Amino acid sequence: MTTPYNPFKDLDRLFTSVSRTVSDTRMPMDLFRNGDTFVVKMDLPGVDPKSIDIDVDDRTLTVRAERAAEVVDDTAEKSGWVSRERSFGTYARQISLGSGLDLGKIEANYTDGVLTLTIPVAEEAKPRKIAVTTA
Repeated sequence: MTTPYNPFKDLDRLFTSVSRTVSDTRMPMDLFRNGDTFVVKMDLPGVDPKSIDIDVDDRTLTVRAERAAEVVDDTAEKSGWVSRERSFGTYARQISLGSGLDLGKIEANYTDGVLTLTIPVAEEAKPRKIAVTTA
């Protein structure tokens, strides 16, 4: 019996432990395998899609995005902020990618505040049958 290929096997434990200590300026993330692709979903509500920057350098995938601060008119008729809990600013997250992924075919889609990355498994890393011949 073969075990499924998972280049992220140690990262889940690391992200779980680190995410408990990170402030609200992080990107919550889900990562799962769907057939021959890995899917990453990051929550980025309120982010302008034009501010999202994704790059891969030496097997490190980096996602950066920016949420602008809302400006409130502080005239004499208005008293300004009463409570401000929603974070704003620049967000960044890095994911170390294992070997066996086709980095040239990563796709990104941003819909309803969720960034979805699909990362296909490279052909050479996919399991395959080997035919046995007889003489």
